[in-house]
Amino acid sequence: MSHDAASDRDIDGYFSTARVAARPEAVELPADSWTAYLIDHDDPMLADVRGMTWEEFTQDRYRAPFLQELLSSWRALYDEPFTGLTSDGTLRPGLYDLPPHPDADPEPHRAAERLLASLSEQQRRRLLHPVTAPEWRAWSNPEFVIHRVGLRLEELAEEQVQAALAVVRASLSPEGYALVTGAMALNGALGELVDLPQVMNDRSYWFSLFGTPDPREPWGWQLFGHHAAVNFVSVGGRHVIAPVFLGGEPALTDDHPPLFADRESAALALAGSLDARQRESAVVYPSVLDPAMPEGRVHPADERHVAGAFRDNRVVPYEGIRADELTDGQRAMLRALIADCLVLLKEPQREATLDLVDAHADDTWFAWYGATDGSQPFYLRVQSPVIVAELDHHAGVWLNNRLPARFHVHTTLRHPNGNDYGRALITRWQERER
Repeated sequence: MSHDAASDRDIDGYFSTARVAARPEAVELPADSWTAYLIDHDDPMLADVRGMTWEEFTQDRYRAPFLQELLSSWRALYDEPFTGLTSDGTLRPGLYDLPPHPDADPEPHRAAERLLASLSEQQRRRLLHPVTAPEWRAWSNPEFVIHRVGLRLEELAEEQVQAALAVVRASLSPEGYALVTGAMALNGALGELVDLPQVMNDRSYWFSLFGTPDPREPWGWQLFGHHAAVNFVSVGGRHVIAPVFLGGEPALTDDHPPLFADRESAALALAGSLDARQRESAVVYPSVLDPAMPEGRVHPADERHVAGAFRDNRVVPYEGIRADELTDGQRAMLRALIADCLVLLKEPQREATLDLVDAHADDTWFAWYGATDGSQPFYLRVQSPVIVAELDHHAGVWLNNRLPARFHVHTTLRHPNGNDYGRALITRWQERER
């Protein structure tokens, strides 16, 4: 089956109004495999940009009026001073602190030093930024380029690429590294599927270092591109990995396992365990395109997720069910779901972050959009004073499913109230060192 009607992409040739249009009927999961939604090779959406470099493709996309409006709104958000995501517009201080007796991990900064040694002076100037530079907030998800920050992996020599990836590997858990590089590999598979390998490949990503790599003093790195954006900070023996944006379209292929199978299974198990009273609170909307949603709740690019690129200062009110309304078993299921959202962190960093989440367990909220039995695409958000984690099923961009499906997934992770990019802990470090 082929889906190649240009009218399916009626916003600007890439996005459709169907992805944001309210529907009184439920949004059902497609019965077909994702392969049924491949766009025809000769469709103008693909044929007109085939052979372009990533720079040429970016310039071509910039001509779309819809995208010009979107870029203008993102620029305004990027230009705001950083405060941090909150639930009500008021920053809660004192939520984050450093360990009194840090046990520093030497591997990340040693890998960063090896990367620096492999670069020319000009490359090092492009790679390095101050530890609280505004460029932290320049990351984005699209395949076209908004901000050119750091070094682009595909423009580096092979040994330099491997040195940069070694920094990522040394900083993340093994399963976290597999998840990040899996998203990058799927981006490469997508580029091959649509025959645009210069636009989307497993190295079309930007990499930067912030601060001076050190076992205890603040420093970090950033990797970002299509469907993979990771911000890592090491300060005073603690690691912060946030914001994180990981996704995939398709989120699996014959050669790549599903990216978020464990997370989706854990989420559906928790949602399916809710009794009728609990579901009434937790299920905010019974469909991902419910007509009861307020105007603007579904964004043509972000769809339902609220914590993506340039949303560093967003006000996100709590919704859904509070964890103190869950049974002990359900709270354990919620904690397991949160642990999977923190999978990028090494042990014992993950447990230290989970301990922080546990300290606010009764003020943790679980929100769900869609059916709870797995029969529909869904959106979920876990939110507390110290974590925001989302998973959202999306309509197609490079596949032609007009409505959300589980083979296009976006996930986000943030530490609200000022600790994205490790900012709250960096401030705490600076206060202690005065």
